[in-house]
Amino acid sequence: MDDPNGGQIALFIVLGLVLLFVVIALVRAVKIVPQAVAIIVERLGRYSRTLDAGLHLLIPFVDRVRAGVDLREQVVSFPPQPVITSDNLVVSIDTVIYFQVTEPKSAVYEIANYIQGIEQLTVTTLRNVVGSMDLEQTLTSRDQINGQLRGVLDEATGRWGVRVNRVELKSIDPPDSIKGSMEQQMRAERDRRAAILTAEGFKQSQILTAEGEKQAAILRAEGGAQAAILTAEGEARAILQVFDAVHRGDADPKLLAYQYLQTLPKIAASPSNKMWFLPSELTSALGVFAKGFGGPVTDDGSVPDSGRAAGTSPLGDDLPPTTLTDPAEALAEARRESAAATADATSSGTLSGLPFDPSVELGQRPGGGAVPARSPEPPPEDAPPA
Repeated sequence: MDDPNGGQIALFIVLGLVLLFVVIALVRAVKIVPQAVAIIVERLGRYSRTLDAGLHLLIPFVDRVRAGVDLREQVVSFPPQPVITSDNLVVSIDTVIYFQVTEPKSAVYEIANYIQGIEQLTVTTLRNVVGSMDLEQTLTSRDQINGQLRGVLDEATGRWGVRVNRVELKSIDPPDSIKGSMEQQMRAERDRRAAILTAEGFKQSQILTAEGEKQAAILRAEGGAQAAILTAEGEARAILQVFDAVHRGDADPKLLAYQYLQTLPKIAASPSNKMWFLPSELTSALGVFAKGFGGPVTDDGSVPDSGRAAGTSPLGDDLPPTTLTDPAEALAEARRESAAATADATSSGTLSGLPFDPSVELGQRPGGGAVPARSPEPPPEDAPPA
């Protein structure tokens, strides 16, 4: 007879298998897709649909998940690649690619590995672009190389469902021997610029110093000339006033003799005068003085009548007009000349470091005001920053 317990055990096993099948089917039928991820679903081996973020139901054992594709922008850094320039130098270039999958179906079915495809395409394109440039162009044309790489990659990866957003060259490393030569060249260039700037500064310093000395000499000469003229005018005016006062006072020979005797001790007061003489013919000497003031004298020392009343001056009632400048005007003129000289010196100071210009020579127009300051010229293109 059959064992009833054995039948129950078989029934439990079957029920357990059915329950397990139902659980597995439910697990396979329910699919939760996270954000920024796309899932490719195949039905019986053929493409069925693309699942976006959210909850989806699949047919168990009929629908199959082929692949999940990340839709976020990805950054891939490729290892350094040796590239030969047009002047036969090998440089090592690191590249960084920023791309994003826009068509998950094309990224899965059009290429086996789109990241590897982008890397190989980048290497070949980079060698083509850099191969047409020399080393100096390669080091200074990063933007141009980036633009060409991005254009070629974006066009080639479009059918893969991938969009290349940016291509950057992380580093360009020339050979060590070339680095040493470049450093020596840069050092020599900087030394040359420093020597040129030093020579230009010394030249400008010498020019400004010469201009300052020239202006100072001219101003000193002008001051000396004006002082001599004013001194001469003052002495002439003093002589005229003394001459007029003597004649208006109607001095006689006795007074002149007294003045002569008063002056003789002053003449002898000098330490260099050991002795002095008193003329024996004092009357004749006084006649000479009188002749100088009143005209000719007779043989006996008397002064003939000149027809001029006593106490009057041969210069007339009024002295000749003075040519001395009014003190206030002279002070104002001196201040104007001082201000002009200060402005010239200030203008020369602001022009320090600029090329020499004859229009800013100092001392050519004394008293004519300051030469207008020029706007600074731009520094040479090869001059380093200050």
